[in-house]
Amino acid sequence: MKSNRTTIPSHKPAPTPFQTRVYAALKSVPRGRVTTYGLLARHLGCGSAQAVGQALRQNPFAPVVPCHRVIAADLTLGGFCGQRTGAALRRKIGLLATEGVVFTATGRLAELTRVFRFAAPHAAPQSHDGGTRKGAGGRPPTP
Repeated sequence: MKSNRTTIPSHKPAPTPFQTRVYAALKSVPRGRVTTYGLLARHLGCGSAQAVGQALRQNPFAPVVPCHRVIAADLTLGGFCGQRTGAALRRKIGLLATEGVVFTATGRLAELTRVFRFAAPHAAPQSHDGGTRKGAGGRPPTP
């Protein structure tokens, strides 16, 4: 029986709590789909796509945590294993190709339907005061 447990290679430090959140969220991106560093950051409530990229650069669980499924906001490949060119990027292209994800000759994602968008976070509680709840500065909240 195959175990779902992942082990950290002895030469890698244990992931930080932030890295653990990034890796857990990324495991929900299905095979054959990609997301962007920014979409993943927003899903986590993090304002920094670069912080997500740095967490993925340290991913000790690849390919169980599929960091190859994260691309740049402009739908180009972005980086892989801390590299933006060379063998690492060719490996990312190959991994995605085995999942049916292809890129155009100009390096952009060929099929926009391959972009995975995380489910919306839970909605904020509704006001029970007849809709008179005020936002910041006494103004009605913006939709």
